[in-house]
Amino acid sequence: MASLVLSAMGLHPRQSLVTVSNNKSARNKKEGWYLRNTFFDSKRDRKRDHLMISNVASHQSPASVPERESCADHRNHAAWTSVKQERWEGELVVEGEIPSWLNGTYLRNGPGVWHIGEFNFRHLFDGYAMLVKVHFEKNGRLIAGHRQIETEAYKAAKKNKKLCYREFSVSPKPDNFLAYVGELAKLFSGASLTDNANNGIYKLGDGRIICLTETQKGSVIVDPDTLDTLGKFEYSDPLGGFIQSSHPIVTDDEFLTLLPDLLNPGYLVVRMEPGTNERKVIGRVNCRGGSAPGWVHSFTMTEHYVVVPEMPLRYSLQSLLKAKPSALYQFEWRPERKAFLHVVCKASGKIAASVEVPLYMVFHFINAYEEKDKDGRVIAVIADCCEHNADTTIIDTLSLKNLRSFHGQDVLPDARVGRFTIPFDGSQFGKLETVMDPEEHGRGVDMCSINPAYLGKKYRYAYAIGAKRPCNFPNSLTKLDLVKQKAKNWCEEGIVPSEPLFVARPGATEEDDGVAISMISEKNGGAYVVLLDGSTFEEIARARFPFGLPYGFHGCWVPEN
Repeated sequence: MASLVLSAMGLHPRQSLVTVSNNKSARNKKEGWYLRNTFFDSKRDRKRDHLMISNVASHQSPASVPERESCADHRNHAAWTSVKQERWEGELVVEGEIPSWLNGTYLRNGPGVWHIGEFNFRHLFDGYAMLVKVHFEKNGRLIAGHRQIETEAYKAAKKNKKLCYREFSVSPKPDNFLAYVGELAKLFSGASLTDNANNGIYKLGDGRIICLTETQKGSVIVDPDTLDTLGKFEYSDPLGGFIQSSHPIVTDDEFLTLLPDLLNPGYLVVRMEPGTNERKVIGRVNCRGGSAPGWVHSFTMTEHYVVVPEMPLRYSLQSLLKAKPSALYQFEWRPERKAFLHVVCKASGKIAASVEVPLYMVFHFINAYEEKDKDGRVIAVIADCCEHNADTTIIDTLSLKNLRSFHGQDVLPDARVGRFTIPFDGSQFGKLETVMDPEEHGRGVDMCSINPAYLGKKYRYAYAIGAKRPCNFPNSLTKLDLVKQKAKNWCEEGIVPSEPLFVARPGATEEDDGVAISMISEKNGGAYVVLLDGSTFEEIARARFPFGLPYGFHGCWVPEN
């Protein structure tokens, strides 16, 4: 099948298009799921009269097609296989209809290379960063491409044919005891930490595009058109520290993030204004649960408050010093230290609430908003998240060995849409509840996006990756209706989808008026970008790449203007 994709898409001029079929009777329905473009609820909530561009064909020959990895890696899903060629650009053929208003560039960040010579990375989070772009032109053409991010870690690995910096699950192997001592010194100085910015990608209010990871040195500026690495994003403040939340909250007006303090356990809440590189402290939260802060991969906020999570999954110096990582790598699960949520006022920096909550395991928060009484006073903050039932086995489930050894077993740990309630009445405890029956999204949910206009406000919809069991990784896309407590799901056999990024239609008045964009990796070695209607969650268009693409984490939208 992969050879057919290459011959059809990359080695000769493209043929006429095949329009996406709407004949639902020809599709395979099973257990309430339809494969490709059919869902739990396929009725439109409202009619739309959008101008559409359909069946746009390409007459441009693409650049050379990247080689796939050799030897046993051919047995792996495209999602877990490196692309050898560092960069590619070409035009994609469109099947279906692209909304005429969709003008701009979709960018996605994630791992692209999982090996250095004969050395293979252990974990999904280790891979060297690769950007993928899909540029939507006004005439309906799609120009796509990918490129490795030229970080110091990646360049050093290429030059020396070995691992040179500490990644998520692996560190350079010292040749002798003295080298080990030197490696420890580099660890404590931060010199050995990676700058492999393979996680998030954000458009700042001043237009700059930055890629990020958990380390502060892993902040990199890129060109959204060429995907060139422009250099490090150097912070101009004296705050110091080595680590940061991998997911800042970025709007046109501000950049908010958390800086965990490992020496004096706590978190700095900081803000950076557009056009500057200077972070300023809003406030500080001291940890309530012992001698190490919890992992803060992400956090959330309302209009007036920042919600700071303190998970029982805590940074572990002992794990960092081990030659062989544990199942939790640089973390340790400490339930006896309990779990907390802290609410910091964005204006004053003061702690408005700090509550103990049930144990939780969260990579990604979804959104938060304020509950008010009839007089307009805030009585609680509501914070939604993708919660893994306080089960840390999800971390080791994401090892490449596990991901590459799927033989039909249902081994993906369960997850749910969790909702925290943080009261403002002085209570010591908050609540954690399940928003909807997890079976609605296959007991798997993560990588959420929302309509950006509803950030920090009461909202109804979220878009995420879900599960169609059995699986070992999320293999479907899902639209979550948090009011009706229902989900619409989209899936095809053998796929691994990335985060569905919601892009709102300009001038839209409905929360779900827009499209969700996701990159899809296939078990047959292929890859394509898919567009789903934000309301019906039906497929409206797709475009194939001439080669497979590894799984990627997060994306952003850069409007044409």
